Amino acid sequence: MKRIPKTPMQLMLGVYRFVLPAVRREINQIRTRASFIPDNELQTQALASIDSKLFHCQGGAVFALLNRKKMKQLIPLIVSFQTISDYLDNLCDRSISLDPMDFRLLHQSMLDAIQPSSTTVNYYAHRGNVDDGGYLQGLVEHCQSIVAGFPNYGQVQPKLLEWVGLYCDLQVHKHIHKDQREHALLHWWDKHKASYPELEWQEFAAATGSTLGMFMCFVFASHNKFDNAEFIQFSNAYFPYVCAVHILLDYFIDQEEDRLGGDLNFCNYYDDVQAMLTRLQWVTKQAQLCVSLLPNSQFHGMILEGLLALYLSDSKVNQQVEVSRAVSILMKNSSLGRLFFWINSNWIRKIYR
Repeated sequence: MKRIPKTPMQLMLGVYRFVLPAVRREINQIRTRASFIPDNELQTQALASIDSKLFHCQGGAVFALLNRKKMKQLIPLIVSFQTISDYLDNLCDRSISLDPMDFRLLHQSMLDAIQPSSTTVNYYAHRGNVDDGGYLQGLVEHCQSIVAGFPNYGQVQPKLLEWVGLYCDLQVHKHIHKDQREHALLHWWDKHKASYPELEWQEFAAATGSTLGMFMCFVFASHNKFDNAEFIQFSNAYFPYVCAVHILLDYFIDQEEDRLGGDLNFCNYYDDVQAMLTRLQWVTKQAQLCVSLLPNSQFHGMILEGLLALYLSDSKVNQQVEVSRAVSILMKNSSLGRLFFWINSNWIRKIYR
């Protein structure tokens, strides 16, 4: 199966045959390293991020099907990079620290991971005397070693640095003191809103929180040939629209969990549930339109349908009355492809843990 999948059946065949087994191998190795982290809290958060967010790596690794010749490099890269993201998210969400310098230094690891020439540092320097046994540094250096070997990495690196930089900004702003978060996010939005006048501030923030565009950059970098016009077209489709759909769905199903944990949730910044649904449907339609114009549009359309199926089939949905009702609206008149991915999402959750 060397061709890019064009149908849901072809895509899921590739997922079951190549992606899930490879992700499992990578995750098992990372979990083993995490189990030897000396610091108890760091070990707890590392293992929790792996176990509770495995589907992030599974979903991200699907992009490797766009270049079967480089799957052995792309899947380890995507899994390692996504694991860094999920680990840091846990550290910041469950941290007693509210220090922006702490969050900024932790996320420097993501910027270092995409710069092969960068030297790793003590990313925990603002957390006191903590020791992860080289866990985070190892993930960073693994990413560096892989991207350094991609033939067109220099072509995509500027866009990667831009998107990872925005991702890091978001993580800093959203994790500081509760009384300062909204002000910081709105001030940050003021710097970018002229470029995205069609979005509301929380939709832009959501888009910056997605790693999907970064994975597309990895794929482009891995190919021997590079078409800059095509890369720009993909960049404009994935950011902001596909990325915004991704993270808005993530926040959509996490509303109750975030309420209990005191975490910021972008869905709470709409006037009401109906307003939220209207905007989510609009952003989704924009994403669908953009990906329909891309080369290999069938694949990217399935990525979008898969996102909707993956998140809307999550067990958290049935635990929230309002969310469950909203999902019924979002799933109404769904395509056969989305229903197919819905069934497979539930199956993968049961079997591939």
